[in-house]
Amino acid sequence: MKNIKPIEITVGALFVCLMAIGANIAIWFPFLAVPIGGTTVPLSLQTFFSILAGLMLGKRLGSLAMITYVLIGVVGVPVFAGMEAGPVQLITPTGGFILSFILVAFITGWIAEQKATASLQRFVIASLAGLTINYLLGVTFMYLSMNFYMNLDINYGVAWISMIPFLIKDVAMSCLAAVFTVRVANRIPMVWKTAKV
Repeated sequence: MKNIKPIEITVGALFVCLMAIGANIAIWFPFLAVPIGGTTVPLSLQTFFSILAGLMLGKRLGSLAMITYVLIGVVGVPVFAGMEAGPVQLITPTGGFILSFILVAFITGWIAEQKATASLQRFVIASLAGLTINYLLGVTFMYLSMNFYMNLDINYGVAWISMIPFLIKDVAMSCLAAVFTVRVANRIPMVWKTAKV
């Protein structure tokens, strides 16, 4: 892997900031928090921004931006949902979603990079693949955390059913990310198209 260029650091940092804003949107709009099984899960834009990072930055820079976001939160900067921080956040019910953003950006970026031209169909597939990874890891981890960390007796099927409102929102936002990226591809070149990896 070659050295990262200043422009790549800049756009990566931009997505770290977008993730922090997207995680805490429910702080400013409290009605966006949904109670589930003894805890409250905020609606957020993190999945949208992690998918967008993969589409616009590619697998390498997109996943590096998400790794940076996670590490910043783990060391104590309050960038996770609810202005939370620290390593303990990785074992809470939303910890799986936080960790999954790295893989979401990587998978989305990998699919997006398969051809040099922006294609709505490919970007929608990439976005939905990233979303699938996000929910498979996130819901499974949420189920395990609630049962073993929080001592709540939650069925795995119930955990999935409880996520339906979030899933509907995230499917729509994933498709929006694909449409947005295709629309701006000619005006704002995607970093992975110009980077020499």
